[in-house]
Amino acid sequence: MKYFLHLAYNGAEYRGWQRQLQVPTVQATLEDTISKMLGYKVTCKGCGRTDAGVHASQFFCHFRVEEPFTYDPIFRLNKMLPSDIRVYDIIEVARNAKAQLQVVERSYTYYIHSVENPFLTNISTFHPIATLDMKKMIEATVLLQGVKDFRFFCKQPDLYDTTICRVSAIQWKTPNQSRLEFNITANRFLRAMIRMIVSNLLLVGIGKIRVEDIAKAINLEQALPVFVAAPPQGLYLSKVRYEYLDIAPNPIF
Repeated sequence: MKYFLHLAYNGAEYRGWQRQLQVPTVQATLEDTISKMLGYKVTCKGCGRTDAGVHASQFFCHFRVEEPFTYDPIFRLNKMLPSDIRVYDIIEVARNAKAQLQVVERSYTYYIHSVENPFLTNISTFHPIATLDMKKMIEATVLLQGVKDFRFFCKQPDLYDTTICRVSAIQWKTPNQSRLEFNITANRFLRAMIRMIVSNLLLVGIGKIRVEDIAKAINLEQALPVFVAAPPQGLYLSKVRYEYLDIAPNPIF
């Protein structure tokens, strides 16, 4: 039998999703815990990868079991897992269902706070919002929507056959005077793409680079004048959608 696991995790203590040697990862922690619960080795295939320190308020992976559960697996897993990983649903799916390859689109949210707060250190990024020119930032943000080539917003573009992505939604939100959110939805993302976008839009906001620099980069006329990614702790994989599965994520704030 095959199941999708719907979960969320705080990535502060992990070196990303994907299992690696001698460092803690979400995949390794989850696989080891499920294997211990079932009594045999289980492999979890995730809906994507997150970098070290990046979080997921919604994440899916698939795994196989030898026979149906005769107990509540969600309750058991959440008792066995560390508190920074929580399981919400276990959903039986077709044998050909694939957590990564069948994703229709993913959404990410980047959280920024403007008042230094020790409780937000690992789950949001500090930046003085009052210094930002939001009008120019929004002007630059609009340039990134649609089918675009994000070669200059990627750390290793040569890893990909194509660096073209379809961004269906992108916007800034201001929940209150001390909080700022960046939201983006696309069919695919490149390595460090979102953190590169956020970093450069913030640079537009403080006047270090121009809206025209973003336009030239997205049109492949000129590389970005500042090639730096925003810190990982503000970034969340916040929504994953399949044609056959569309679950609202649980709020985190």
